[in-house]
Amino acid sequence: VPYPPRNISVQIIPINRNNWEEHSGNFAEESFLGPQEIIKQEKMSHPSESPTEIPAANTSAAWLGDHSNSSEPETTLQPSWWSNEAESSEGEEEFVNAVSNDYEASDANRSGRPTAEPPPFLPVQMVLTWLPPKPPTAFDGFHIHIEREENSTEFLTVSEDTHKFVAELKEPGKYKLSVTTFSSSGSCEVRGSQSAKTLSFYISPTGEWIEELTEKPQHVTVTVLSSTTALTSWTASHESSGNSTIVSVLSLTCQKQKESQRLEKHYCTEVNSSSSLIENLVPGAQYQVVVYLRKGPLVGPPSDPVTFSIVPTGIKDLTLYPLGPTAVVLSWNRPFLGVFRKYVVEMFYFNPSTMTSEWTTYYEIAATVSLTASVRIANLLPAWYYNFRVTMVTWGDPELSCCDSSTISFITAPVAPKITSVEYYNHLLYITWTYGGDGPDLSHSRMLHWMVVAEGKKKIKKSVTRNVMTAVLSLPPGDIYNLSVTACTERGSNTSMPQLVKLEPAPPKSLFAVNKTQTSVTLLWVEEGVADFFEVYCQQAGSAQETKVQEPVTVSSHVVTISSLTPATSYNCSVTTFSHNSPSVPTFIAVSTMVTEMNPNVVVISVLAILSILLIGLLLVTLVVLRRKHLQMARECGAGTFVNFASLERDGKLPYNWRRSVFAFLTLLPSCLWTDYLLAFYVNPWSKNGLKKRKLTNPVQLDDFDGYIKDMAKDSDYKFSLQFEELKLIGLDIPHFAADLPMNRCKNRYTNILPYDFSRVRLVSMNEEEGSDYINANYIPGYNSPQEYIATQGPLPETRNDFWKMVLQQKSQIIVMLTQCNEKRRVKCDHYWPFTEDPVAYGDITVEMLSEEEHTDWVYRSFRISYADEVQDVMHFNFTAWPDHGVPTTNAAESILQFVQMVRQKSAKAKGPMVIHCSAGVGRTGTFIALDRLLQHIRDHEFVDILGLVSDMRSYRMSMVQTEEQYIFIHQCVQLMWQKKKQQFCISDVIYENVSKS
Repeated sequence: VPYPPRNISVQIIPINRNNWEEHSGNFAEESFLGPQEIIKQEKMSHPSESPTEIPAANTSAAWLGDHSNSSEPETTLQPSWWSNEAESSEGEEEFVNAVSNDYEASDANRSGRPTAEPPPFLPVQMVLTWLPPKPPTAFDGFHIHIEREENSTEFLTVSEDTHKFVAELKEPGKYKLSVTTFSSSGSCEVRGSQSAKTLSFYISPTGEWIEELTEKPQHVTVTVLSSTTALTSWTASHESSGNSTIVSVLSLTCQKQKESQRLEKHYCTEVNSSSSLIENLVPGAQYQVVVYLRKGPLVGPPSDPVTFSIVPTGIKDLTLYPLGPTAVVLSWNRPFLGVFRKYVVEMFYFNPSTMTSEWTTYYEIAATVSLTASVRIANLLPAWYYNFRVTMVTWGDPELSCCDSSTISFITAPVAPKITSVEYYNHLLYITWTYGGDGPDLSHSRMLHWMVVAEGKKKIKKSVTRNVMTAVLSLPPGDIYNLSVTACTERGSNTSMPQLVKLEPAPPKSLFAVNKTQTSVTLLWVEEGVADFFEVYCQQAGSAQETKVQEPVTVSSHVVTISSLTPATSYNCSVTTFSHNSPSVPTFIAVSTMVTEMNPNVVVISVLAILSILLIGLLLVTLVVLRRKHLQMARECGAGTFVNFASLERDGKLPYNWRRSVFAFLTLLPSCLWTDYLLAFYVNPWSKNGLKKRKLTNPVQLDDFDGYIKDMAKDSDYKFSLQFEELKLIGLDIPHFAADLPMNRCKNRYTNILPYDFSRVRLVSMNEEEGSDYINANYIPGYNSPQEYIATQGPLPETRNDFWKMVLQQKSQIIVMLTQCNEKRRVKCDHYWPFTEDPVAYGDITVEMLSEEEHTDWVYRSFRISYADEVQDVMHFNFTAWPDHGVPTTNAAESILQFVQMVRQKSAKAKGPMVIHCSAGVGRTGTFIALDRLLQHIRDHEFVDILGLVSDMRSYRMSMVQTEEQYIFIHQCVQLMWQKKKQQFCISDVIYENVSKS
């Protein structure tokens, strides 16, 4: 086989119009008119003849004229490869280097109006050149193959010396040229080479010549901009930089989906665009992008395909519905725009068989066009902690999934325990129960405890730890109890089938007789357990006659008098308890009536009269002796000394007290007479509890308050200092044992600020450990309620869970924070609320910040706290302009009063006590509470008692209003309050006067 020719090239040369007019007649008959004529004019040298003579290389030949010298008649021949080429109407080859439809239609008349005939096509001259094959090679000539519009062909043969071929092309269109070498051996065998190069070009109706495109775009990349858009980029050579491009997009997901699952429509068939921005994509779908270069109507070869995927957006509104202890239903919504293959439902839990915690796939659900989906998850472990999540998995390779954030946690309810045995003896009820058959060990479950309840006329409860399944209850006899055992978890409970237990009534206890007379006797006994009534029988000893009591007495009475008895007679009496119509074992007693005697009242009266006379005489003698003995002492100590006991309590009417009555009487006697004897046993006239209930008081009329402050401020606030020193003595002897317990010491921010036992807030806890109810907080009485405030310290990291538990249990809806978390590089309070709007769990309580508003001196936040099914909204006011151990500046007094008034207005509709805290919970906290109480007091009164108010607060929590500076600041704020109130009075008087004159 000979080598192919080399350096094949083609050149298109326009023919001058004058030459065209001169030779137009020559081209009229043999023109390249169409595929029907061209395909019949295949001119080929017969193998037995010599090659066709062709004009010299430098001469132009009218290719479509008489250029064949063959003596053989023309035959209609079609190459063997034509049919295959013609049938290939699909695939890339039809698109690459093909003429775009929009190009040939660009000159079409879109208006529909008749237009003038277009000018005739001017023929062009095609010059085809090549070089002979590389030696050594033997060949006899060259075959030239010309194809127009892929269905019109011309097959020519030239001699071996011909290296140039010239022809006129009289019609526009797309042409393909190829030159091959052939050689012959023998009489019939002809061998031809393969074409070294196929040339393609396009001639437009206007005569424009456009070369073929051989370059394809390189480095094609796709950048995903959003869930619906992407940007395509590529590189091309400098020569091709001016060419336009075609971006072809095809969805690979459509080919994999069933019709019922199809959720996209834009790219299920290939879409071509001239823009590099791809729009209308669907989340979760996978796409293939191919880029073509375009030059005029010709389109170059395709780039390497690039595949990219859009990550799905994930499900929405994942909701869980419990179906008992072992099953739940998960329900969710899919995004409106998205395509995916399936849902994958997973759960995370502690597997007792493998002793590990891991995510496991529970179920897979094929995608559908429905916007909602749900699945029932069964065979769960009761009282177990689970996490569930639902992800969307795409069709891509590799698969994409989204999103792990769509999770929900849940604790399944426990199964109901089963009571197996109940025994009662010695007033104790022994209960045994079982739980869940051969279920998993409870040590890994979320079971908290058992609650054993026996409910009769009295309700008895007992909490039992989860690993114990027996309980002992002390139940009063004689009642019918509804007995149940409840399994309790953090989120729910389940109660056993109730079991009725009837306890027989107990016989009366300690039966004895009192008030015996000649004809009656009174029986008295101690009631044991529950009794509806008693029946009492008395029978004369040694006689068959029985004396019955009138009617059974009611349960409220355990004493009866039996009358109409015979004097000096013995009786056998019995008392029987009846409860729920069941009698107890009777209790017996033998009694005897009195013998007839003289009336004993005369003797008793006589004896009492004599004793009374003797006692009165002895008292008179004693008083006379004492008076004489102390006359001299009265002269020495000063008989004129007077003690003003009225000053001990000056706030209101003095309540009745027998000791004060003795004082009032003995003031008629010389002071020294009663001072030694009476005060020896009466040390403290306020209370036996010492300073706990001591009350300092100093009421001041508001009209005189300005002068009062000036007087108190003299000599560097000397009188203020005296009052504050008196306040330091308040509460020194009030106990705080709970705060001193070893397990509670770490819960106190400061070792010298401890809550009093009698007023401390107690937490309700399932844990029965000592100290589990402790938090450093005290109730403080207010203007409207004895528990209007809770004063507490700033939470520590280890007590913030207890802080939120207190807020929830006390139903508090307002928290006032008077400190910052850090002041002067020291931690004053833990950041006990979430930093963002995402919910945060503090122990069993979840806190979510709904909003946050910053003002000049304070920040307002709103929280939503929840535990199980209980939800509560809380307002949080944080004043940030108050220094520790100090007071706001003089100009800030107006701001702090405005803050106090704002909090008071918000608290009008709030429930529960207001929680107030700073760092220690005494200084700034006590000042705020004092201002809030005084603000309300001044509204209704025209006097204040600041000393008495602070004294009262300090009797509930130590060191309230911690510094003298804060104590003086309260007086300054009261002065400002009174000035504002007087201004309001003046304005109202002016308004009244104007109205009167009008």
